[in-house]
Amino acid sequence: MTAQGTHEESYEQGLKVRREVLGAEHVDRSLGSVSEFSRPIQELVTEYCWGVVWSSDGLERKTRSLLNLAMLTALNRSHELGVHVRGAVNNGATEKEIQETLMQTAIYVGVPAALESFRVAERVLKELRDDE
Repeated sequence: MTAQGTHEESYEQGLKVRREVLGAEHVDRSLGSVSEFSRPIQELVTEYCWGVVWSSDGLERKTRSLLNLAMLTALNRSHELGVHVRGAVNNGATEKEIQETLMQTAIYVGVPAALESFRVAERVLKELRDDE
């Protein structure tokens, strides 16, 4: 997979997709608090994760979101999991689809990891319901 266009174009596309999936407020807060030390990783994530991979039309965004939930569970990355639960909802995933994805991880990744992910997802889903 290669990017089409310039680095600047990939970055701008990544910024657009990142805001659509995670919410402008979250992205602006993340980028607004970036230090000179962490700036390179934020630029890399925006350009390549969001501008190249997430912008590809090979998978629907909802599918990408559900895959992320499974992978973040496997990696035990609770903070990022919470961010991507919100993204999954923004991408049209239902609570049932999120639940089923996490159930799948219990079998293939392990019950302790899935239990933690269920706790994080339930908290985030409750916050989203309370915000409605």
